Amino acid sequence: MKNNKNSIDIKVETYIDNIFTGVGASQQLFDLKEELSTNINEKIADYKSRGMVDEQAFKEAVISIGDLSGLIDDMRRLGQDTAKQSVYSSMTARISLAGIIAGVLLVLFGMFTVAMLYFMKLSGEEVTGSAIFIVAGGALITYSILTRESRKKYGMNKIRAALYALSIGLLLFGMFTAVITRFATGEIYIAIGSLMVFFLAGIGLFLFLILTGRDRRKEI
Repeated sequence: MKNNKNSIDIKVETYIDNIFTGVGASQQLFDLKEELSTNINEKIADYKSRGMVDEQAFKEAVISIGDLSGLIDDMRRLGQDTAKQSVYSSMTARISLAGIIAGVLLVLFGMFTVAMLYFMKLSGEEVTGSAIFIVAGGALITYSILTRESRKKYGMNKIRAALYALSIGLLLFGMFTAVITRFATGEIYIAIGSLMVFFLAGIGLFLFLILTGRDRRKEI
């Protein structure tokens, strides 16, 4: 992902990696790095809005986060404690699995309900209205899969995963509103307009996340 980042993003990522040099890798460390990266970048953006150049803004942002020695020591101890890492990974895996199962059930419930209402020969709006469960299920599945730690990748930061889920939800909701609007108004152009609003927002957010993401691959 670094090829898609500007120099200040790479500088922030390099700085954070350097201060945690020698600390054992763990999901908690990955999450902490993500949080620190977000905080520093937000502070840099704030300083730049006040007229500072990149280098000055970076230095001020680093100073503003204060002494991280306590966090570094905590992460170092955690990196050596495989039992705690195992408990944390097991807990997050169960939560992620529950989310995936719930999301799949929501999608299936929506699909079966739409099929049932269709064969009951109800109106188009009544039939497609139940597809909202598919939208919710799709977003939940996205979030749960992205936050799940695997053998090769760390789980994604929860806020970032939630934004990915929102982007997928917007895309699905755009299609949902387009179908509902088509049946309600009978006009294709209104349906396309409804689709366009949510689809463009979802695609825009998705592309932003793709182009600014941190590499989650583990060093095996």
